[in-house]
Amino acid sequence: MSQKGHKRRLRPKHKILAAMSALVLGGGGVVLVSQGAFAGQNSRSAPVTATIDCPDVGDKLDNVPDQARKEVDANLAQLDTQVADAYKQLSSGQAKSKTLLGGLKQQRDKTITNLSDTLGKAGQKPAGLQGLSGCVMKEAAAADPADEPAADNGAQGAAKQGAPQQQQQQQAQQQQQAKGGPARSDFVSIGTVKPNVRKPAAGGGASTGSFAVQCGRNENGHFNPDNVIVAPGVSNGAHHMHDYVGNKTTDAFSTNNSLAQSGTTCTNGDQSTYYWPVLRLRDGKAEKDAKAPGGGQDANIGTILKPKQVTIEFKGSPVSKVTAMPRFMRIITGDAKALTNGNANANASWSCTGFENRQLKDKYPVCPKGSDVVRTFNFQSCWDGKNIDSANHRTHVAFADNNGNCKKGFKAIPQLVQRIVYSVPPGSRFAVDSFPEQLHKPVTDHGDFINVMSNGLMSGAVRCINDGRACR
Repeated sequence: MSQKGHKRRLRPKHKILAAMSALVLGGGGVVLVSQGAFAGQNSRSAPVTATIDCPDVGDKLDNVPDQARKEVDANLAQLDTQVADAYKQLSSGQAKSKTLLGGLKQQRDKTITNLSDTLGKAGQKPAGLQGLSGCVMKEAAAADPADEPAADNGAQGAAKQGAPQQQQQQQAQQQQQAKGGPARSDFVSIGTVKPNVRKPAAGGGASTGSFAVQCGRNENGHFNPDNVIVAPGVSNGAHHMHDYVGNKTTDAFSTNNSLAQSGTTCTNGDQSTYYWPVLRLRDGKAEKDAKAPGGGQDANIGTILKPKQVTIEFKGSPVSKVTAMPRFMRIITGDAKALTNGNANANASWSCTGFENRQLKDKYPVCPKGSDVVRTFNFQSCWDGKNIDSANHRTHVAFADNNGNCKKGFKAIPQLVQRIVYSVPPGSRFAVDSFPEQLHKPVTDHGDFINVMSNGLMSGAVRCINDGRACR
């Protein structure tokens, strides 16, 4: 999908279609006939699917007092739940789009009012939030039914042999939800992509070393649909499943104290938490979370792929020395809502082994035989020097410019680079977990990090990087 496509709104004819009760509804949302069909063109033109596009209230908050943060975060999580629930109604055909959007606006009005009142009591009531309650329909490429994977053969056989009604219903639900998977247009052969990775040349004052951390591949099965950074204290705050390495106890209810007391999967004692959405095969098979929040209940289905390799490395700056990150700093890279928000904060990097000088932001790679799928998360490497987090979880950190310089008032910190490799069976459809209304688009990929290194360990990492050494 092009960058312009993320900002595109429904054409008038599509808006009319979206409001009609006779629309075909499936797991991917409201399926709309392409405009070419109206003009008498080929009726087999690629269909589009409607999802719900709501303003991201959290992204507009630049100052939330500490005493108000808990309640504000709870209200933001409630807004996410309202959108997810509305999308489920839309995709299952339980509500007409016009009625649904009206009801959603009423819910959001109330929640945003509560959020604004909370900030007002803390002396920081922002202006204009109430204007963010309205949502619209957004079009995106729909999955081609011919491309959808068949349900598990075993499940099909059981159904044919008179399986219990509940099992048949579950299978039907899985088949319906599979339609919400990525579209054919979301994939591209990596061989057709031109090299596009540019690295600034290191200057005289560069910090050229590195510090690698070995934390495994989540062999201990640490999964949950929480996000303690964005929605602390809220179960299923992410509405998609996260894969964790490092800190063993991270969930929605973690605190700095609990993280500091936790064990870790990292061999050097690093208690930091590193997490990202799981990658799934869209194979129609029921995972352990097929009936659970964050899994099947949020349209995330199929077999969870275990990483073949996870590499965690901290790198330096091409123009300066780096300074230590403070303990408990939070950083999010990418945007889980990039389909509807646009790609201003998107930072997905998809590629294949042997082709990593070609990175994709809004497409999944189709890798040649013998090559594996790679996800790379390059985190922000500039810090404001004061805050371990910010109200929108973005403004306390920033990316360096194309030459490696931090903007005024920011200083270079070790840049976290996470590289995750998957062995994907040839010809398999796969997708990253997402909020239901984000339709598993590749551009929504993102990574999360909480630094829980001891001060001594972080200082050692900084010395390695600044001295130009490669340390493990």
